Parts: sequence; C-alpha cells; structure tokens
Amino acid sequence: MTKVISIQSQVLHGHVGNSAAVFPMQAKGLEVVSVPTAILTNHPHYPTMHGRVFEPELLAALLLGVEERGLVEQASVIITGFLASAANAQVVADFMQRARRSNPDLLYVCDPVMGDDDLGVFVKPELIPLFREALVPLASIITPNQYELELLAEADARTQQDLEAAMASLHQRGMGAAVVTGCVMADTPAGWLESVAWSPRNTPDSTVRTATPRLPIRPCGTGDLFTALLVARLCDGSPLAEAAKGATQEMTAVLQRTQDAGTEEMRIIGFPFAQPFQPEAGA
Repeated sequence: MTKVISIQSQVLHGHVGNSAAVFPMQAKGLEVVSVPTAILTNHPHYPTMHGRVFEPELLAALLLGVEERGLVEQASVIITGFLASAANAQVVADFMQRARRSNPDLLYVCDPVMGDDDLGVFVKPELIPLFREALVPLASIITPNQYELELLAEADARTQQDLEAAMASLHQRGMGAAVVTGCVMADTPAGWLESVAWSPRNTPDSTVRTATPRLPIRPCGTGDLFTALLVARLCDGSPLAEAAKGATQEMTAVLQRTQDAGTEEMRIIGFPFAQPFQPEAGA
C-alpha cells in the first residue's frame, strides 16, 4: 500500500490542512501518516479560534518519531502544507533534507501556503523566504495558487508567458514541476478559473491549462484538498498534466456539492472519493 506523509495543520471542526487532505487520500487507497503542525478548533475565519501552533521542538520530535519508525523509507510521497511559523518551516526543511538522503526516490509535494489574492499574505512574513529558499528548491512538485507563485518568483504571473517564466525561474533553483491553482490570466474566459500544470520539458504539452467555472462560494481548505487529490492520482500512475486535470475536475465537483448544500465548510464526507471520478459531459 502506498504510504504518504502529510505535514500540515489539523482542525477539530471543518476541513483545512490534514482535516481536508487525509480522508480523501485514505478513501483512494493511500496509507497516510498525518503529522500536525498546529491543532486548532477551526480555521481563523470564525469569530473565535482555540488551540495552538506547535512549537518547533514538538514538531521536530514528531518528525524524529516518523524517522525512527522507518516511515520515510516506506513512503512514496511527502506533502507539506501550512507550517505556521518560520521555525517550523526550518524544522521541516531539515527533515526533508534527511528524508532525501534516506529515500532518494521520494516525491516531495510542497504546497507553499502563504496567501491569496483576496486575503493577501496571511502567514508571518518571515515564512516567505524560507519557502522560497529552503523548501521549494527541494520540491519535486509545488502546488501554489497564482498569488503564491508570484511571491515565490518575485514576479507577476498573469499571462501564460509570465506564468511559465515564473515557474522556470523556480526550476532553475531546484524545483521540479508545478501545478498552479486559481489562475486568472489575460485570456481566461470571464467567470472561469484555471489550474496550470507545468513541467520543464520544453514541449508543446509542457504547459497544460484546465478551466472550470468559478462558483460563488469561498470555503477554506480548497488548496489542501486539491493537493491531496493530485497526489492520489500521481500515486496511481497518472502523468502530472492528467493528474492535475482530474484533480481540478473532482475539486469542482466537491465545490458544487458544497454550494448545493449551502454550507460554509466543504462537503467532503459522503463524497464518493473511492469511486473512479467521471466528470460530467463537457467538463
């Protein structure tokens, strides 16, 4: 059974971080080692929130236990998401360097959670250079949104040419490939969003765009769920562009289900993740 180590936040209520990612991956047949970077009652858009971000010493101890149980050698993929503090990001970067030495075949998928167009930067600013300089260069694949890609590349990415240039600049620093979500480019149809899969092959299909309708809802955790769905397809043997397209379509189906239910939190429980996903005709 394919094993995934997922390092990100956990909430008691709702679906963000590992609370969005773990169940869908398990439903798709993956064994998930869930390592929390914070335990909170809920995401911060509620009137109150309780819990705490883990101290770097605690996170380091959990990751040491992961290593001592031989889970790095058994794993096929490591995912990192919300890291909460610069100290935690450094702990994870050190862990990833050791993991690479222990298991050179590991696929490292880095979701550089930092912000979004409508919210701006919502993490401590000192996290940004750590993503840019320490974590992204180690990544096999990154899954930023368009705003986060611009933070990483320190450049605008609102056309396909600029988007490709931004990803190429990160590739020159060590990053392998990328899937950028929530893209609105100069030629994106009005009312639509795109995900863009990019690999450094310099072939006509090295950049693949998938457009889906923009729904009038904004639940939290969509990036965390998307990365999980992408990883599940990659573990099943799908090429990156195909995996990105399938994850985008399945993500849209989850959001449509959420809109139909009229809920603020994504309707993950009860979604048929375990069944082969068949998008509607024309999707």
